[in-house]
Amino acid sequence: MRGFLVFVSAAGVIGLAYWAYSVNHATQQALAQKRGLEREIVQLGESIDVQEAEWAYLNRPARLRDLAEANFDDLELIPMQNYHFSHPERIPYPDPDIELSGAPEQVMGVLEDSE
Repeated sequence: MRGFLVFVSAAGVIGLAYWAYSVNHATQQALAQKRGLEREIVQLGESIDVQEAEWAYLNRPARLRDLAEANFDDLELIPMQNYHFSHPERIPYPDPDIELSGAPEQVMGVLEDSE
């Protein structure tokens, strides 16, 4: 009987050792995958920073003004001036008391009548 208990105990120890090894191996793989993802996140963050810098460089007002002037014949873009903008209080909003349900033609008629 004593031999049987020694055998069962040895088998249990071997089984637990195998389980501990497999859990350790899985943990090491997960940590390696985590490190790889962290490196990828850093690289993508740097790539985003570079792209934002390129976007800012390409959207410089002087460059856009020069492009608009160079391509005026094709695009017919005019340079923006201060008088192209207005104050929000000058925007004609529809009367909030008017019911805006119905066909689009009716709604547009109501909006035009309110002005």
